[in-house]
Amino acid sequence: MRFPVEKPQGRSGRRLAALCLLLLSSTALAACGSSGGTPPPATSLARLSGPQADYPLTIGNPYTIGEVTYRPGDTLNYDEVGYATVGSGAGVTGAHHTLPVPSYVEVTSLESGRTILVRLETRGPMDSNHLVALSPRAMAQLGGNANTPVRVRRVNAPENQRALLRNGEEAPLRMDTPRGLVEVLRRRLPAEGSTNLAGGVQPVEAVAGPAPQVLPSVSSRVPSAIPTAEVEPSAVANHPLPALRPAAGAIEPAPAPAPVVARAPQRAIPAGQGFVVQVGAFSVSANAQRAASQVHGEVSQQGNLYRVRTGPFATRAEAEASLANVRASGYSDARIYNGG
Repeated sequence: MRFPVEKPQGRSGRRLAALCLLLLSSTALAACGSSGGTPPPATSLARLSGPQADYPLTIGNPYTIGEVTYRPGDTLNYDEVGYATVGSGAGVTGAHHTLPVPSYVEVTSLESGRTILVRLETRGPMDSNHLVALSPRAMAQLGGNANTPVRVRRVNAPENQRALLRNGEEAPLRMDTPRGLVEVLRRRLPAEGSTNLAGGVQPVEAVAGPAPQVLPSVSSRVPSAIPTAEVEPSAVANHPLPALRPAAGAIEPAPAPAPVVARAPQRAIPAGQGFVVQVGAFSVSANAQRAASQVHGEVSQQGNLYRVRTGPFATRAEAEASLANVRASGYSDARIYNGG
C-alpha cells in the first residue's frame, strides 16, 4: 500500500529538504569513520621542513645487546672513540646506542682525520657494540668502511646544515683533525666497544720517550652516572712523585734527559706577531683559570669574558703542536690565530 508523500512547497520547503539531506550525509560519514578503520599515519618528524623536525627528542629505555647494557640519555658533552660500521639508513644519517634521536654529531675518521656532520635518527647498531652505524652515503663521505676507527662528538650544528641533513643532502665537510691529535685519539681506542673522552685526552704526543703504561679498564663502557676522572691530569703533572735516592755505595746512573713538552716559548716575540692558540672564552673567572692550568695557558679579561690562550709561538708548527695538546685536553673548539 502506498501512502501519498507531501512534497515541500515554496522556497522554505526546498531549504528544509536540502538541510535534511545534508544531515543524513553527515551521519553516514560519521558512521563510516567510527567503523574501526585504520587511522591516518602520523606525520614523520624527518619530513618536516623546519627546526621542529628535530623535536621532540626520543631517548627510550635501557636495553641489552649481548653482554652490554646501554642506557640512553641526553648527554650534551658526548665525546667517544670506537669503531663505525655500515648501516642501512638513507641520506647522511646514523644509528647510535645512547644519544637522543635525532641528534647531530661530528664523526672523525681516525685513519684520515676527515670529519663529517651526521644526523642520528635511529638506535643501533643492534647486532654489535660498534660506536656508530653510518648510512652508506655517510660512510662514503667519511671515506671509511666497516670497522673504521672513529671519534663521535655531539655538536650543536647550525640550522642551515641541519636542514641539509634533514633533506637527505650532505653538509659541508668540517675542518680536518690535525694528524697529531689523530695519533693521540688512536692511542685511546679500545680493542672493541668504545672509550669515553669527555674527561679529556692525556696529551702524550709532545713528551719524549715511551707513552705511560695504562692499566686495562674493567669495561669499555662506563655508565655516565659514575665519574670517569676524580683527579685532573694537570693536578698530577704539578705534583710529581719525589725522586728515589740511590742506596749507599751504589753507582748513581746518569740522569735521563728531561721530557720535551710543547709549551709557550719565552716572551721574546714582539706583541702582535707570531701565532697564538685560543682555548676558549669563559664567563666565570674560576673556569678560565682551571682551563689555563690544564693547558699551560694564560688568562686575559676582555669585557665580561675571560679569554684563555697559549703562545705566542714563532712558527705555525709550534702552534699546531700546542693546538693538538689543547684539543686533546678536551677543548675541541680551540683555534690558531695570527698575532697576539
